[in-house]
Amino acid sequence: MMTNKPRLWMRHEVRPTERRAPIVPADARLLVEDGIAVTVEDSPQRLFPISDYAAAGCRITDPGSWVGAPSDEYIIGLKELPDAPAALIHRHVFFGHAYKGQGGASQLLHRFAAGGGTLLDLEYLTDVGGHRLVAFGYWAGYVGAALAVLHHSGRLDCPLQPLSKESLDRALDQTRGVESPLTLVIGAFGRCGSGARDALAAAGITSTGWGIDDTRQLDRAAVLQHDILINAVHTTEPESPFLTQMDLDDPTRRLTVVCDVSCDVTSACNVLPIYDSTTSWRVPVRRLRHDPRPLDIIAIDNLPSLLPREASVAFSADLRPHLQSLGSSAPPWQRCQRTFHTACDCAGLTWAGLPGGVG
Repeated sequence: MMTNKPRLWMRHEVRPTERRAPIVPADARLLVEDGIAVTVEDSPQRLFPISDYAAAGCRITDPGSWVGAPSDEYIIGLKELPDAPAALIHRHVFFGHAYKGQGGASQLLHRFAAGGGTLLDLEYLTDVGGHRLVAFGYWAGYVGAALAVLHHSGRLDCPLQPLSKESLDRALDQTRGVESPLTLVIGAFGRCGSGARDALAAAGITSTGWGIDDTRQLDRAAVLQHDILINAVHTTEPESPFLTQMDLDDPTRRLTVVCDVSCDVTSACNVLPIYDSTTSWRVPVRRLRHDPRPLDIIAIDNLPSLLPREASVAFSADLRPHLQSLGSSAPPWQRCQRTFHTACDCAGLTWAGLPGGVG
């Protein structure tokens, strides 16, 4: 029987610390019940057992087998693709990090151009006003702020391991009773900032929140007089930096912990050009300055994976209705495709493409 329903193929994530899933088993079942074929690759680190996907009616296959999947499959993922194949023929739905000059961006776009595939970047799945429709921002902010507080209090256990929200909140509760650090959240009123402020509240910290109006003429001296800085700003255009290397040498600096939740370190949109590479689960904190007092950076680019269940369930619930509209002329996906084509044009790439685009 002919069908216009999209065919979805959820790939295994190659990053060893990626525990999340873009589609959780409960939502996979709803997609299957809607007549959508869902193939799920087995994955050794994904939090959700492969047996739960099989029980939901999904077809199960081997890790990495998307490379040989039929060209009409939509390949669904979260983080970076493996280095091969050199030419990508499928339509991929994931966070490509390829449009802001990030490291590896040019190579990824060349791979899509070479194979005629399409990147439907989840960061650019937006409504008509440009607001993101699916994001991990809340849980990224929550985990980032929690790690900053735990580190400031000397209670951050390394290497990091995935947790539940309940266990993370218990750890935050144990930081109460000491002097509450002065904490600033920049970008405090979006998804990410909201998560950060909730985590700080769980630690008994009343934070200062800055929004767009506060960053237009940012008071760097005021930033330096906080103990902890959480950067929760999402930007797609270059902006004036919030801190510079020179600021870190200010003898009056009180600031000792910076958590850059946004992690645009390799991008032209980086608002914290005070460090040059991300940190990791194994080494989550890096010291940037010893004098006039220590200053440490936390910059992990998959923070929500430390709360994989909560982050995945929330994200999957938001993404599922949009996956059901793949294969149609749904405006959000059309905007994603136009953004991809614009990026290819700006890079001077010739793109052959697949018949029908996202439809």
